[in-house]
Amino acid sequence: MQDLDSAHRLSVAPMLDWTDRACRGFHRRLSRRALLYTEMVTAPAVIHGDRARLLDHDAAEHPVALQLGGSDPAELAEAARIAGDWGYAEINLNVGCPSDRVQSGCFGAVLMKTPALVAECVAAMQQASPVEVTVKCRIGVDDQDSAEVLPGFLSVLEQAGVRRVIIHARKAWLQGLSPRENREIPPLDYPLVHAMKAAFPRLRLSINGGIGSLQQLREHLAVMDGVMVGRAAYHEPWAILGQADALWGETPPFSDPLDAARAMRGVIARHLERGGRMHQITRHMLGLFHGRPGARAWRRILSERGSSGGLPDYDAALAAVEGDGA
Repeated sequence: MQDLDSAHRLSVAPMLDWTDRACRGFHRRLSRRALLYTEMVTAPAVIHGDRARLLDHDAAEHPVALQLGGSDPAELAEAARIAGDWGYAEINLNVGCPSDRVQSGCFGAVLMKTPALVAECVAAMQQASPVEVTVKCRIGVDDQDSAEVLPGFLSVLEQAGVRRVIIHARKAWLQGLSPRENREIPPLDYPLVHAMKAAFPRLRLSINGGIGSLQQLREHLAVMDGVMVGRAAYHEPWAILGQADALWGETPPFSDPLDAARAMRGVIARHLERGGRMHQITRHMLGLFHGRPGARAWRRILSERGSSGGLPDYDAALAAVEGDGA
């Protein structure tokens, strides 16, 4: 439990189509300590689908958590039981995704309207899961008064035995805004989330939403137990993860992004030998040199040649940031 508490100081958010195995492998190279999350996987998919494809991960990714989506307590319990065999550090219930597809399945952020059902879901999952069950939520949805809804929601979760909650500090608008707009348009309310830590001292609370630098992250950690970073960690991985291990008083694995890129060459070589495509790894690395000389050429080469390219193309991208290329 203490190790999970420590890992939650910084976590990388579950992001659909982004935080796959290749992405997590790259992020783990940058930080030994940050907690990584899978993409959201629905409970029915775990029960009826290709479990190996959905749940397999490399031991080197740890600590890594699985996020499940669903609203049926029995299905979520079965999915949590199955996932227990895969050795995740935590199983998280998604109560924050606002997409139409998720709403039509009656899960994600729409569940904030039915806290009693969420309590049933997590209670069932806890009984079935060998590891801790956590929840990721919003501060409210639609016209709800977040200052009233969020404390009530957290109280229900605490009574259900939940110990850890990640709170995205924005409302979700279930009608009228796309998932992308839901990550940008509803205003952030950091003070409300900070107040929840004082109101629920026994809960381990992490804050998520709009956090784009280690300095911001440190400021939140002065109040919160943890910080979850999403798009910034993906688009500017060096800025967020490259020096993140200093949060734990440890020396980061690499002194600069070029060293990290060189270290990834062997990972890419092994992936290619197994029949994979370079793009499957390098698409997650496009932002590694954000704001640095050669970054544009790095992105261009990997974007244009990633699908059919090989190590010579990766070396060309490396040369661009080493100062030897265009």
